[in-house]
Amino acid sequence: MRATLQSIIERFRPKSDRAHSGDQNPLVPPESIQNLVGGGDYLGIGNEFFKYFCDLGELKPDHRVLDVGCGVGRMAVPLTTYLTTGTYDGIDIMPEGIDWGMQRFTPRYPNFKFHLIDVYNKRYHPRGRLKAAEYRFPFPNDSFDFVFLTSVFTHMFPRDVSHYIGEIARVLKPNQKSVATFFLLNPESVNLCDAGRSTLAFRHQEDGFRTENPNVPEAAIALPEEWVRSTYEEHGLTILGPIHFGYWCGRERALGYQDLIVATKAG
Repeated sequence: MRATLQSIIERFRPKSDRAHSGDQNPLVPPESIQNLVGGGDYLGIGNEFFKYFCDLGELKPDHRVLDVGCGVGRMAVPLTTYLTTGTYDGIDIMPEGIDWGMQRFTPRYPNFKFHLIDVYNKRYHPRGRLKAAEYRFPFPNDSFDFVFLTSVFTHMFPRDVSHYIGEIARVLKPNQKSVATFFLLNPESVNLCDAGRSTLAFRHQEDGFRTENPNVPEAAIALPEEWVRSTYEEHGLTILGPIHFGYWCGRERALGYQDLIVATKAG
């Protein structure tokens, strides 16, 4: 698998600044759309997480995959040539991202589907009709072999995160895995934040979380690690191995920017 993984990474590695504009890759959106869901190296970040999905989440080419908060398809790009007999479903609250996926991915890769969900978020979808804590993923129980969320729980309140973790457990097949990223509060990260070492200070304490902006808390939310662990357990998901802590708070050694959790559903 490693040879295949490396070949896919090399195929999608940007070779010039023009690659980011989509001039060389029809799956890469213009920067105006990319910036709707955050900046950064569009292809590079997708490739980085693809490695995590394969190495840590044991993603296989025949898996049925759910991308919760798929944005404009950043994580989907490297999966297009990897999911040879598998499928991909992406859900998001931003119509621009879903439109891009439906127009650019699905005609080329019919096993890739994108679904718009009408969930409220003060930062990203203030006109949404449904509350995240009440939203049911539009899929039957035990539908997916692999479920992932990248920088989604970093914009959600605890009650909404708890509900989504329950939905992950519902749609995930037994003995299969999920990957999700967080900003986790523990003694180390809190001390680094308070010392001014963090890229995000999270100075504002709210009920059960910290935020960067009390006026728009969803812009960036950090959750207590202990609460996240207990919430996974409450919904029947087991965290595998140690949490892969990120360097967002100023750690000198880390896997990636955000904290990453791999979990499995019992058989």
